[in-house]
Amino acid sequence: MKRYLLAGGGTAGHVNPLLAVADTISAGDDSSEILVLGTAVGLEARLVPARGYELLTIPKVPFPRRPNTQAVTFPRRFRATIAAVEAIIRERSIDVVVGFGGYVSTPAYLAARRVGIGIAIHEANAKPGLANRLGARYTKQVGVAFAGTRLPNARFVGMPLRPEIEQLDREAARPVAVAYFGLDPDRPTLLVTGGSLGARRINGTIVESAASVIEAGWQVLHITGDAAEITDPGIDGYTILPYCDRMDLALAVADFAVSRAGAATVSELSALGIPAVYVPYPVGNGEQRFNAAGVVEAGGGILVDDARFLPAWVTSELLPVLEDEPGREAMADAAASVGVLDGSQRFAALVAEALRGDPGKTGADA
Repeated sequence: MKRYLLAGGGTAGHVNPLLAVADTISAGDDSSEILVLGTAVGLEARLVPARGYELLTIPKVPFPRRPNTQAVTFPRRFRATIAAVEAIIRERSIDVVVGFGGYVSTPAYLAARRVGIGIAIHEANAKPGLANRLGARYTKQVGVAFAGTRLPNARFVGMPLRPEIEQLDREAARPVAVAYFGLDPDRPTLLVTGGSLGARRINGTIVESAASVIEAGWQVLHITGDAAEITDPGIDGYTILPYCDRMDLALAVADFAVSRAGAATVSELSALGIPAVYVPYPVGNGEQRFNAAGVVEAGGGILVDDARFLPAWVTSELLPVLEDEPGREAMADAAASVGVLDGSQRFAALVAEALRGDPGKTGADA
């Protein structure tokens, strides 16, 4: 029996790929034992046990970015965390550490290095995070969701997708989706989403532009997220929801999308061949712009800055695209050409490589 320690958490961007890979490993070997390393405060605290996997928690020890009290105590706390993970690896006879980035992955990589077991890494963003930049020095098994991601030994495997997305038959599910959302089966659907926290610019612009989109022959399925400032305009053909528990059905009915450019969103839309306008989140390190670069370059998406995504832009740029059916079909084909539906299986193959004996002794010493 092989024992896997999957490390990652904090956000859905780390937890969902981790769970997708865990499910794939379990399906391929039902005798395997999968443990998940996370924190007690991240999203993994709820999602991992709900999926049936054992969660082992360690303290959240973020790397200090400025001189303060936390910076003074960081080395001691970080060494203690590495030692705690090393103890887990030895006590539970772990055969391989599989990391997805985030706070818990760094000590997991360093502990695996100490013990001498294999390491496999998945990087979900086109612009890699600090943990995976470090971990990639110690293994040849480095999978990336986007071609061109700059990491040592990187191999393009795509994004491990949720099973309901990976197995989605959009054509077969469309009638179900139309009924579920109460949509018109004879109108194309513009799916708009800014993620669970919402996206103020996207939400506001789409509400203001709803009438013109509908006049162009479309209907709008608008998932606003946490957006208290948005009021339903009450227009026929405009469906507004704060949240959606069946994103598989929302994607099944979508003929075009407007969205942020989070790694999972770009990967899901591309894999399913859904053309989109991507409006990258304007705060942070700019990784969302990089996430969308490949599909935009292929012709399957349009990138627009948050500040430019205004009703005037919708009128001058988006509506002509929505009205051009052959052009949209070409965009859909282009999106699918860079999308990957079997990212879980591709990355699981790298994990199997790490199990076969590469102890992670590439790159510099820890």
